[in-house]
Amino acid sequence: MHAEGRFEDICATLRVVVAALDEAEVPYLLGGSMACWVHGAPPPVKDLDLALRPDDADRALGALEAAGLRPERPPEGWLVKAWHDDVCVDLIFDPLGVEVTAELIEAAPIRGVLGLRLPVMALEDVIASKLLALDEHHLDFAYLLAITRPIREQVDWAEVRCRTQDSPYAAAFLVLLERLDVVPSAAPEGTSASASRPVAPATTDN
Repeated sequence: MHAEGRFEDICATLRVVVAALDEAEVPYLLGGSMACWVHGAPPPVKDLDLALRPDDADRALGALEAAGLRPERPPEGWLVKAWHDDVCVDLIFDPLGVEVTAELIEAAPIRGVLGLRLPVMALEDVIASKLLALDEHHLDFAYLLAITRPIREQVDWAEVRCRTQDSPYAAAFLVLLERLDVVPSAAPEGTSASASRPVAPATTDN
C-alpha cells in the first residue's frame, strides 16, 4: 500500500481507538512514531502506539474489542495488541526506560491531533524507549534517523544520553547523529563542547 494511504488508515484507526478508550475512561498517551509526527517527524506507516498504565491494559483491550477491533496477546510481557482491519494498535504498558503512571499521563501536554485533543508522550520518553529497544537483531538506524532529524531541536539530547548511557546500541546511534551534525557533540564531563574538539596545529609562514 502507498505510504499516504497507509497513514490515512492509521489516522482512521486512531479516531476509533480514542473514541473507545475515552468512552471506557481508560487514560492513555499517544506514543511512538505518531507522537513524533505531531512534532514534525514523517507520518508513521507501520502501526499505532499508545502507552497506558499496566493496570489498565486488560480494560483497554476489552474496550477496543467491544469497538470491533481484533485483540491479540503476544508473548512479550510489555504490551497487548488490537487490530483495526490491517492496522496494528500497540497498547504498551511497560516501555523500556519509561514508567507509565497516572502522574506521567496527567502531566503530558495536550496537543491537537487530527481534530482531536490528545495527551502526547514527551519526545525524550519516546526516543529513549526506542533507543533502549535496539539490540543486535533490531538495528534500524535508518528509521530512527528519519524520525529524529526533523525534531532534533525539540529534544533534550543530554537527557536522552543520560537515560540510554548503558546501551551500546543507543550510544552508537547517538554518535551517528553527532557525526551527521544532527545533534551537537557531547562534551566530556568537566569540559566545554569546544574544548572537546581537536585543535589543528598552528602553522607559521617562513
